Amino acid sequence: MTNTTAEKAGPDGGAISDFGIDTTSRSTGEAVRDYFARLRGGELGSLPALLGLVVLLIVFSSLSDSFLTLGNIANLLAQGAGVTIIAMGLVFVLLLGEIDLSAGTASGVTASVMALHLVKGGNLMGGMGDTVFYVFCGLLALAVVLAALMRIWAGAALSAVALAIAAIGVPANPWVEMLLAVCVGAAIGCITGFLVARVGIPSFVVTLALFLAWGGVILQFIGQGGTLGLNDDVLFKVANGNLDTTGSWVLFVLAAGGFSAVVLGKHFSRLRRGLVAGPTPLVLVRVGLVVVLGAAATYALTLNRSVSDLVVIQGVPYVVPIVLVLLVIGTFVLDRTRYGRHVYAVGGNQEAARRAGINVPQIRMSVFVIASSAAAIGAIVYSSKVGSVDPNAGGGNTLLLSVGAAVIGGTSLFGGKGRLRDAVIGGAVLATITNGMGLLKQPAAVVFIVTGLVLLLAASVDALSRRRAAASPR
Repeated sequence: MTNTTAEKAGPDGGAISDFGIDTTSRSTGEAVRDYFARLRGGELGSLPALLGLVVLLIVFSSLSDSFLTLGNIANLLAQGAGVTIIAMGLVFVLLLGEIDLSAGTASGVTASVMALHLVKGGNLMGGMGDTVFYVFCGLLALAVVLAALMRIWAGAALSAVALAIAAIGVPANPWVEMLLAVCVGAAIGCITGFLVARVGIPSFVVTLALFLAWGGVILQFIGQGGTLGLNDDVLFKVANGNLDTTGSWVLFVLAAGGFSAVVLGKHFSRLRRGLVAGPTPLVLVRVGLVVVLGAAATYALTLNRSVSDLVVIQGVPYVVPIVLVLLVIGTFVLDRTRYGRHVYAVGGNQEAARRAGINVPQIRMSVFVIASSAAAIGAIVYSSKVGSVDPNAGGGNTLLLSVGAAVIGGTSLFGGKGRLRDAVIGGAVLATITNGMGLLKQPAAVVFIVTGLVLLLAASVDALSRRRAAASPR
């Protein structure tokens, strides 16, 4: 036997020294068997949530004739978008095994600042009062300093923009209001993250305290029983407007084409380099299903769904491209960047990550900046949906539903496991429950009980799957 042959042949005839074991392609049957083996090993991912969503769709569509109507489906998308976006930000925090109990009321603070700036024509000092305004600006300046100390330059820049808008008194403009909300959210995240990552206070304690504090700030800004209206067409259309028919199909082409290009490009690239890749037929089926379902949904939403002959309502809601853009950006960050790898590393084993040279405090602080910024975007969406901001903004069940959406979708409460799409899937489950129960005219008590049981079930599945994975042979 020649040296070359000896290098390539092992006792079982497989390739060893040239890493052939790692570069062999799998057949369709092998891929399916491997998938079920991983399920038995506790790697369930988003499968329970997807199955639950299918069951909910079947149940509600059979019990209510109006559930699967075009108008209700479009309304369901808008209803769940705000919570889903907040949940997408919380995925970053949960990946580290941390928690942010203040995300809901923090989103309320950003919404109230946005509404106050709009109503007062850009004069926040006049809306807040001198003392409160100076304290507000001082906190923004503190956020800039803390972010700079931790070298989180994006957080420092956004906090500085918020400070500049407030101090200069930039005139009211819907785009300025949305920018201000996101920047204030980033500043809140800088303060929260610094207390957790550098001062060392447990995230549960910090965010519980800030949950109460931000609730008081909202009351201070709006006043007990007060309401700030968002009387602006651009802000109103964020959650209530729709793309036109052409724009809807352009969105489909971009989304479906981009998804197909990424998945197929990655697949064939791995094949060319001799790396392990899934069976090409299964990859093509996966891409085809997404494209077909996307085309069907786009076609349905471009039909007129108005109940009146005098009004035409058609097109994909604006919240859909908003969620898609955030999903693509967030997924790219987690899957394709060094920062994303560091987040998973810190969430998997913080001490090992520190020994590997990762700046653990910086990573821990940064996820709170991301979560609070996402909470601000969620606040823009849900405030747009109702057209106003009141003292209850971000309160009530906003936080619980947001955390629940991430966990129900498959993100682990123990850290190290989760994807951004989990929040989208979990958000769809919760939105379906709320919407379906409402159509069936069930009381709030029943909705809360069902939602709580679903969340408890998701947490139980997470705990059991982790135990099963730990017990499975490696």
